[in-house]
Order: sequence, then C-alpha cells, then structure tokens
Amino acid sequence: MRLYNTLTHAKETFVPVQPGKVGLYVCGITAYDLCHVGHARSNVVFDVLARYLRSQGFELTFVRNFTDVDDKIIKRANELGQAPMEVAERNIQEFYTDMDRLGVMRPDVEPRCTAHIPEMIELTKTLVDKGHAYATENGDVYFKVRSFEGYGKLSGRDIEDLKAGARIAPGEHKKDPLDFALWKGAKPGEPSWDSPWGPGRPGWHLECSAMSGKYLPQPFDIHGGGQDLIFPHHENEIAQSEAATGSELAKFWVHNGFVQINSEKMSKSLGNFFTIRDILKSFLPETLRYFLLSMHYRSPLDFSFDSMEEAEKAQRRIYFALSQTQEELARSKRSKGPLPEELGQELEAAEQGFRAAMEDDLNTAAAMGQIFTLARLAGRIMENKTWRKTQAAADLLARLQKDILGFGAVLGLFQQDPAQFLLDLRAMRSQRKGLDPAEIESLVEARQVARKNKNFEESDRLRAELADKGVEVQDTPAGPVWDVV
Repeated sequence: MRLYNTLTHAKETFVPVQPGKVGLYVCGITAYDLCHVGHARSNVVFDVLARYLRSQGFELTFVRNFTDVDDKIIKRANELGQAPMEVAERNIQEFYTDMDRLGVMRPDVEPRCTAHIPEMIELTKTLVDKGHAYATENGDVYFKVRSFEGYGKLSGRDIEDLKAGARIAPGEHKKDPLDFALWKGAKPGEPSWDSPWGPGRPGWHLECSAMSGKYLPQPFDIHGGGQDLIFPHHENEIAQSEAATGSELAKFWVHNGFVQINSEKMSKSLGNFFTIRDILKSFLPETLRYFLLSMHYRSPLDFSFDSMEEAEKAQRRIYFALSQTQEELARSKRSKGPLPEELGQELEAAEQGFRAAMEDDLNTAAAMGQIFTLARLAGRIMENKTWRKTQAAADLLARLQKDILGFGAVLGLFQQDPAQFLLDLRAMRSQRKGLDPAEIESLVEARQVARKNKNFEESDRLRAELADKGVEVQDTPAGPVWDVV
C-alpha cells in the first residue's frame, strides 16, 4: 500500500513499524458545537482507512481524541451560561449521534483531554528540564520554538518567515513571538488543575502529544487529520513530542482535503457551513457518506445539494443492482451451459482494480468505480435471457454480489437491505419534492386500472401527470413500480 506522506510530500510504500501491527492517531473534535460536513469528511476518511487496514489483516490500534477543555469551549459555555464540562459532554454525545448515523465505527481508544492532565504536566516538566520550555511569572509555560531544529519540516514553513509575521499579544509573557503555550495559567471562572507552575490548563497542542504518547509507542505509524491542522497544530505536536523524547513522532502524516462551498473552505469561522444534521434533513445518512467518498480524500470537495442528488442517483444504481441480483438468485430452476470467458475476466479485473485503487493512497473514488463495473456486469448477465437461466450465471452473480457487499463493507456502504433502502430513498425524495406517497400510490393504481381496462388514453394521461410531479413508473411482471427522479 502506498500513502501520501505530508512530511515528505510524496507517496510512499507503507511499512508498519512493527510487522502486522499499525498504530493510528487521528485528531478528534473540539467539543463546543455540532459537527459540520468538514468534520464528517475527516471522520469518514479515517474510518475507511481503519476498515481497509483491518481488512488486510493488520492488527490496528486506532486512537482518536476529544478536546474537552479549550478556549472555544469556555467561550461557548460563557455565552450559554453553562459549565464548560457540560458543554463539552453534550457535544461529545451529539458527535456520537452524528457519526453513528454515518456508519463511522468507534476507535479502539477515545481519550479525553481532561482525563490526561497528569500526562500533560509530566510532558511539560520534561520539556522545561531539557531546556525546550520555560515558565513565566503568571503561570504560563511556553515551548521555545527556536530550540527545536526541525521546526517547520511538516508544513514547509521557514522560521524566519514566521518570525516576520509573529506578534506577542497583550497579556502574553513569552520571550519570542514564535513560542506557543504548553500550559496556561488559570483565569477567573475557567477550569484549572494544580501544576508545578500554579493552577492552570493545558494548551491545545500539548493535549495530542500527551494522549498519543500514552497509547501508542513513539514513533507510531500514522498520524491523521484535516489539512487545516498541518500548521500550527501538527507542526507544534512534532516539535514538543520529538523535543521531549528524541524520537520521531509518526512515520506517516496523512491529511484529508477541505470541504468547500463555492471553492472556499467550509468552516464555522467563515460562517459558510452546513451541519451534518442540516444535510440529513433532506438526504439519507449513507448518501452523505457516499458523497464524501466520491472524491479522493486529499482533493478539495465542493459541497452542493445538486452534488448530493447526483450521489443519491449513483447510490441508487448500486442498490437497484443488488436488489435485482437478489431476486435473480432466488430463482430455483437452472440449466447447464457455459458463459463467455470474458465475463469472468471482467469480474477478476474489477476485483483486482478495487484493491489496486485502495492500495494507491486510499483512492475511494476509483474503488467505487470498480463497484459500478460489477453492477453493470450483473446487469448485462441478467438482461441476456440465455445466460441468466444457467447455473454458471447464478454462480457468477453470487460472486458479484459478494464482491459488491465485501467492497462496500470496506467503504461503509451498500450494507442495508436493498428493497428497504430503495423505499427509504424514495420516501426521502418524495419529502424533498413535497409529494404525498399515498396520493402517488393512488394515481399509480388508477393508471393500472386504466391499463387493465384498455383505456390507454386515461393511462397515458395519468403517466403524464405523474411525470409532471417528477415520478417515473416502470411496468414490471410483478406490477408497476414508481420512483421519484
């Protein structure tokens, strides 16, 4: 498997530090508000990476933290007149609700900042003792950026360029504008813990270094997160962790691209964001997951409701193919006879193509393309009246079905009952268009009655009325089937 390593700016062959085992640390949310679609992308991407690694037989330890004390949480708590821990706990539970709906599996370890204060104090003491940090008279402790020779190696920032734009804010007592806070002296009304420098709380960057260091031996294999974390968060993590231990923090640094609105990064600070719940009022959760995986994880992803509808249509094609395959495999009578060899060859090529795509820097877009190849192949077999009756066709369709479900499981897609999913999808589309399913059923039934009575003029009129509402009717041996297009 090859992964793009932000540290080296190149795709590299992934070789774990310990054969057969992988340590993965991903920066989690700061729990001050509901998650937006950008958060969804990051969590879905690393969920797929974890699923794929496990599917390849690796023993994975996946750690994803929660920041449950932070300036943003304290600010939101003050706005709401609530305790910071109350705000954090509520938003952690809301995060679980959103991620569960998106099919994001729980990591192996989910450390919270407030449960690891002793480890953060010890790490800070080590940095002070080694001359990489210093305490100030007001109880703050700062990391001395210039004491770490490799600063800037992840982000490609030059320390002199950074110095030109750096300033010391009012109230800060740091010696160099580049230095960043490891420990913040207590302020009135804020959460605080006792420390050698007086009561206070950890800085954001310190938290991840302490928590990853507790659960994963350094160096561990993969550190992940969104591109917005490369600088300063991940750069500062590297500096403080490696200065404290003298060892590399992580071998691979993997970052997902932004979700954009009109080519601008989606973020709460810019106000151009949709929460996950905003989207799920109009689309099924799996459709959002599908959309998030429809582009390579490092590429920017432009969000729009039109794009979501396109994702929905594509997703429906796979579930429809699964539904049709399921029905075809339920037929009991089969004849003997071979299938053309190229059908089996196409199937094998798609199987190899899926793995090749995932091995090539987790290319989920290309991997999903192979699933569509399998669906089209299944359709061709079922459309051929001679092939479909044979046992060879049944065997090949069963293998196709197994592949689609197996590949889908790695992506966290296509695992629902096809018939029920298609009904749920139809209901969601009806809701968006303001249609009453009972009224549509009545029109479809009236058209069927007209057809039986050979009243083709009335049948055509009803079909046109349904079409005007965005409803398409297919006449099948089992009766008419309608959908919203």
